[in-house]
Amino acid sequence: MEANKKTVVAMIALGACARLLPHPWNFTPMVAIGLYAGAKSSKLYTGVIAALAALLLSDLALGFYQGMWYVYAASLISVLFGVLVRRRESVLALVAGAGAASLSFFGATNFMLWATGTLYPHTLNGLAACFAAAVPFYQNQLAGDVFYIAALFGGHALLERYTRPALQTA
Repeated sequence: MEANKKTVVAMIALGACARLLPHPWNFTPMVAIGLYAGAKSSKLYTGVIAALAALLLSDLALGFYQGMWYVYAASLISVLFGVLVRRRESVLALVAGAGAASLSFFGATNFMLWATGTLYPHTLNGLAACFAAAVPFYQNQLAGDVFYIAALFGGHALLERYTRPALQTA
C-alpha cells in the first residue's frame, strides 16, 4: 500500500526531529525511514526524497560536515531494501531487509570514513581498526533501527487496522 503524502511528511519530520533531540550516538530513525518509504511508496523517488529531506533538514540545524555525501548515499541503500521488502510483503522479508539495510549503512559509511579520511592508515590493519572502533556506534545504530522500524511498520499496521472500515456481514 502506498504511503500517502501526510505520512511521508510525518516521516521526514520524525527523522529531522529525532536527530535534533538528545539521543545516544547513532540512535536515529534514518535507516527505518528509508526502509519504510521504500516499502510503502509506489515510486522509488518518494523514498529517496523522504530519506534525503530528513537528513538535509536536520543538517541545516546541526551543521554540515565532511563526509556527509557518503552518509547521504548510504542512507539511500535502505530505500532500495525497502523496495525489496515491498515485493515480498512478509515479516521475514522485513527482518531480512532491516538487517541488510542496517549492515550496509554501517559497512558503507565506515569503509568511506577509512577510504577518504586521515584517521586510519590506508592498509588492511587500518580498515580493521576503523571497523573495530565503530562497533560501539553500531550497537546504538542497531538498537535505533530495531526501535524505529518496529515503530514505523507497527504503527502503520495499527493505523491500517483501526482506520479500515469494518466489514459488514449479512
